[in-house]
Amino acid sequence: MSNFRGIWVALATPFRSGHVDFLALEGLVKKLLGEGVRGLVVCGTTGEAAAMNKDEQLQVLDAVLAWARPDQVIMGVAGNNLAELLAFQQKVQSRDIAGVLVPAPYYVRPSQAGLEAFFEAVANASSVPVVLYDIPYRTGVRIERETLRRIVRHPNIAAVKDCSGDIETTLALINDGYAEVLTGEDINILTTLALGGAGAISASAHVRADLYVQLMTAMDAADLVAGRAAFNRLLPWIQVAFAEPNPAVVKAALAEMGLMADELREPMQVCTASTRERLRQVLKVLAV
Repeated sequence: MSNFRGIWVALATPFRSGHVDFLALEGLVKKLLGEGVRGLVVCGTTGEAAAMNKDEQLQVLDAVLAWARPDQVIMGVAGNNLAELLAFQQKVQSRDIAGVLVPAPYYVRPSQAGLEAFFEAVANASSVPVVLYDIPYRTGVRIERETLRRIVRHPNIAAVKDCSGDIETTLALINDGYAEVLTGEDINILTTLALGGAGAISASAHVRADLYVQLMTAMDAADLVAGRAAFNRLLPWIQVAFAEPNPAVVKAALAEMGLMADELREPMQVCTASTRERLRQVLKVLAV
């Protein structure tokens, strides 16, 4: 099985005047890798891939691969047209990468049998490990626990980004052991690690990634006291990071740090003034 254990950052895509800001992207990638994260997930939800065309997504992937090792890069591949998704998957897999992150097809709400067939087709076509992205509140369809447990038995499915919101499903996946479990809900990082999960794919880890790495290191050493201390330092930031639709607050924080322009693609909006003020106070404390 592939080893995805660790803290992965769900990478934001910097924009400036409507275009991808590759200079800011380079600085962000180098900063995060320098702080010791396991790797980067490119063109996922936080990367605003839904507002980017496929050529832009591949350009961002190629740019990140110029600054990161192949084993440090997972690429998001999403869609509800299976033929188009598989065609894009082949283009992505022509690059040397660690894996692809694939959610259930959104909007169409397939049956459980349809979900099994979808992920089987993706996994069969994959030349790199698949990270299944279970996020029912975005896709509009829940992968039921037993369906998910069957799906991840496929040898090409190596991990699950777990945003199910169901602790029993999380436990079942961890205990089954067919796929590594990476939480996609940042508030659950400590819990998932304590239960035996493999890590996280985190949007909030853009800020103080070093503390997230400390948390992971402490839990790997079975040092719950140190792990809890690191998590509690991060908690106010994690809470404010998702006070508005992601990645609005994350981008505002990165703009406050001088790492990118505070720009999102519509219909996403920059965060409100009240959230921004709260954010500034949290960042001030977290920097100490």
